[in-house]
Order: sequence, then structure tokens, then C-alpha cells
Amino acid sequence: MSGVPTTVYRYRVRDRGGNLVSGTLEAGTPEAAVSRLRGMGYTPVSVQRADSGLSREISLPGFGGRVGLKDLAVLSRQFATMIDSGLSLIRALSILAEQTENKVLAGVVAELRTDVESGEALSTAMAKHPKVFPPLMVNMVKAGEVGGFLDTVLLQLAANYEAEVKLRGKVKAALTYPVVVLVLAALMCTGMLLFIVPTFATMFSDLGGELPLPTKALLVLSDLLWVAALPLVVVGVGGLVTWRRVKDDARVRGVVDPLKLRAPVFGPLFSKIALARFCRNLGTMMSSGVPILQSLEIASETTGNVVLTRAVRDVQESVRTGRPLAEPLGAHPVFPSMVVQMLTVGEDTGALDEMLKKISEFYDQEVEATTESLTALIEPLLIAGLGGVVGAMILALYMPIFGVFDLIQ
Repeated sequence: MSGVPTTVYRYRVRDRGGNLVSGTLEAGTPEAAVSRLRGMGYTPVSVQRADSGLSREISLPGFGGRVGLKDLAVLSRQFATMIDSGLSLIRALSILAEQTENKVLAGVVAELRTDVESGEALSTAMAKHPKVFPPLMVNMVKAGEVGGFLDTVLLQLAANYEAEVKLRGKVKAALTYPVVVLVLAALMCTGMLLFIVPTFATMFSDLGGELPLPTKALLVLSDLLWVAALPLVVVGVGGLVTWRRVKDDARVRGVVDPLKLRAPVFGPLFSKIALARFCRNLGTMMSSGVPILQSLEIASETTGNVVLTRAVRDVQESVRTGRPLAEPLGAHPVFPSMVVQMLTVGEDTGALDEMLKKISEFYDQEVEATTESLTALIEPLLIAGLGGVVGAMILALYMPIFGVFDLIQ
């Protein structure tokens, strides 16, 4: 029967308590889906193809269909609250599948409920969806299941993801203004070159006479832009699409990530973000009972920078041989001496997870202060630059008008 093609069906059923439950499952035919649901103790209400009729969802490439850290943070906190309140695992998953706003995540949670009800562990079911649940979450849930403190682990996950979302939000908020100003400046200059400058060019040709050099340069730039506008748009869109496809490639990151850390102004900011993320994830996993080597392996993949990832893997090999964690960290310049010293104290006192949490909080505050400083520095520079560019263009346009009477005579 392994060669029989299967189809995803969306179902609505009543459980043994009379509650309405919805989700998805794979089966060869609708009859097989109904039979499987009845075998799990459900009373089917409706079973239909997940991609049929009005149930089909419209999805645009690159938009929607994604599960973000904020979705995982909300899911973890709600899950922890229900487990701590005494609800069964299956009942909690049923409620989450119904009330989760993200449709993709809701469908995955419904599949988790089906897998758990069939006897699989929650962490094993989550591992089937690597694009939704990162290794950090899967391994922490596994540790919580083994140790019997799943609700505590889920709360730690929620706090971890909420801190990450907050950090990203601060960085995005600080960089939104400069990006918006640059985009508006580019659109304004492009509009002037494409529509305003040609009008003045016609007037200048009617007047005759020799045009000033800045005006000539502006007219040439306008003509070039009319010819190159469409190719530039095509190249820009193509470059953006290509970058989104290759930005996570190991070879591309091996070149781009070191350049990020060496950038003159933003390099220290990228370094602090990576360190905060590494310390937070490593501390969260260690406090949840995940073994140190496994924690380092997962934390190395979540730093967001290949330089830090390679350093953590070297540290992992040293720890595997029995050396302390802080000792090999000092051999890598990407880890500041303050981090090494604090981790040394954490190992000596047996509170390494707490020390990692304090380091992550410190760098979170550093990132916030750095982004605020950069914003305060960039804003006046952008305003001055924008004013200078627009002012120079206007001056180049009006310079011939200053001698218009001489041209008429």
C-alpha cells in the first residue's frame, strides 16, 4: 500500500467529550480518512480535501505562509498556561489548533495533536516540522518531557522568543526612519530627473545660449535615467529575488558575515546582536536540562553569524575533550574578555545558566543603546544629505533662468 498516493484532508470531528475539533490528516481516499478518524475515537462531522473549493487559501510567493518568532512565543506561553492549569496534552493542542491566528501554525498544531494521540511524543511530532519548530524548541520540549517539567520549559521558551522579538523590534524601529528617508529621497530624485528636468530642458532649448555645466550634467543624467530606468528596475528586482534565495547559503554567508562584523559603524551592533542571541539560547537550554554539548550544537546554529558559529563549534570540540567552557572561548576574538570572565565565574559557582542570562540581558541593553545612538547620528546626516542633493538639483535647474534676460536680448 506504500505506492498508493495520499491526499491531505481537512476534517471537523467531535471527540469523546462532545467537543468540536478540527485539523488535517493524510489518507488515500475520503473513506479512508473517515475510517482513520473513527479508529481514533472521533465522530466525523465533515471531511474534505484541504485544497478543494472555498477551503483553498490564496498564497503569494514570498508573502504569508510563515511562522515567526512572535507566533512561537504566543504559542509557547498559551501552551504552558494550559498545561500548568491541568489540561491534558491532547486537549491543550486541540484548543491551540482552534485559536491560533496563524493558519499555517494552526494546521501544524492540529497534526501534532493527531500524532500525539496516536502515541508519539510531542518532541518527536514537532521534529517532523523543522521549518516551523526550530531545533532549540524541539530539544527543550524533549528535555521537559523527560524531566516532567514541560510547562516550565514552555514558559522559558516563551520568555526566550519574546526577548528575541523585542530585540529585533528595537533594531527595526531604530532603522525604519533612515530607510524610509533614503527611499523617499531616491523616489524624489528619480521623479525630478524623469518628469521635471525634461520640462526645463525644452525651455532651455527654446531660449538658446550656453547652459551652465551643472545644468548640462543634470540634463545628461536625466537622459540616461530615461534609458536605464527599466533595466535598473529589472536588475533591482532580480537582485532582490536572487539575494533572498542565496542569503542563507553557506558559501554566501561565509563571505558576507565576516564583512558584517568588520563594517565601520554597524559592525559592533551586529556583533552584540549575535552575542546576545547566543548567550540567551545557550542559557535557556542549559537551564532546561539539555546537555552542554547538545546545547552548544544548537546554539551555534542560532547565532545568525557564521563567524560566531565556527567559534562555538571549536569550543564544542574543546568541551568534548573535557576542557571548561570559558577557557576555549578566550581563544576567539569574537568573544570579548568580559564574556569570558563572566562565564568563568559562572562555571566556578555552578550558575552558568544564570550568568549566560545576565550576559544576554547586558547585550540586549547595549544593542538598544547602540541603535538609539546610531539613529541620533544618522537622522541629521540624512536630512543634510537629502537637502543638499535636492538643493543642488534645484540650483542646477534655475541657474540658466538667472540669465534669461541676457538670452532674450
